[in-house]
Amino acid sequence: MSIAIVGAGAIGGFLGVRLANVGERVTFIARGANLKAIEAGGMRLIEEDGSEIHARDVRATQSMEEAGPHEVVLLTVKAHQVGPIAADLRHLVGPETVFVTMQNGIPWWYFSRGHGGELAGTHLETADPGGLIAKHLDPAQVIGSVVYPAAVLTEPGVVQVIEGHRFGLGELDGTMSPRVQALAQRLIKAGFRAPVTSDIRAEIWLKLWGNLSFNPISALAHATLVEICQFPETRALAADMMREAETIANKLGITFKLGIEKRIAGAEKVGAHKTSMLQDVEAGRPIELEALVGSIIELGRLTDTPTPHIDTVYALMRLLSQSLDKARGRLAITPA
Repeated sequence: MSIAIVGAGAIGGFLGVRLANVGERVTFIARGANLKAIEAGGMRLIEEDGSEIHARDVRATQSMEEAGPHEVVLLTVKAHQVGPIAADLRHLVGPETVFVTMQNGIPWWYFSRGHGGELAGTHLETADPGGLIAKHLDPAQVIGSVVYPAAVLTEPGVVQVIEGHRFGLGELDGTMSPRVQALAQRLIKAGFRAPVTSDIRAEIWLKLWGNLSFNPISALAHATLVEICQFPETRALAADMMREAETIANKLGITFKLGIEKRIAGAEKVGAHKTSMLQDVEAGRPIELEALVGSIIELGRLTDTPTPHIDTVYALMRLLSQSLDKARGRLAITPA
């Protein structure tokens, strides 16, 4: 199977190396030092147990036009990076190309294909500013995914797995199609867990439920998950934000299978983990604020649901993001 990976970062590299290792034809769409490293020597993966896989027989290019059509396209860039590259994705399209969206947060296609009710077809500006993605990508070509592993790009061409190997998959209309089952089998062959769900939106919400609270609180307080959960005031704030989001989800037909306290307890067990948003603040990278938090506020407006706690945290995070962007800086706690 020919597989293009758009975004050869931590998750893209994790997927690409393992898939190439079991014989799939992998093309990385990359740039900068990472592209040069992959072109020169392939991509290397350091697993949780310290073992290594070196995928030398892979293609790498910055040009989607040069890459050409592929059977599967894994979109592993961050949510705010999809719109700017949407027009070029057409170069990867063949007769039966499938795009797998692997972004955090509420996806641009949320109210497309299979979502009924009065909001069917609604455009989410926070998920797709200006409608660029919807203009160039047909939801009928899309399979949804929820990414659970944590990994880091330690240096150009080298990815280290922190933990996890599960990627939830689902057709937008809930069908158990041959194409989603075939994709799941390819991922399983590569050593991943790839359960196929008939309700990918519910699975997206379950992961987002924690991300929308823990990520911005972590970035603002410069705290790990366990610190947030064990500090009474931030634990209570996270619960309030999750409660507001749960009300929105319920109005959209989503029912969570566990309660807020169990979800928080699960985050606490992860331990001294820095969320992706905190890592981005410390590294001076763009922040996934709209996908993880702004989209919930937009859904709150669409469902007439007040979100005072989420609104407050969002405002603080927006200002922090603006300040970092203006200064082209980063923010981290360092020893005095």
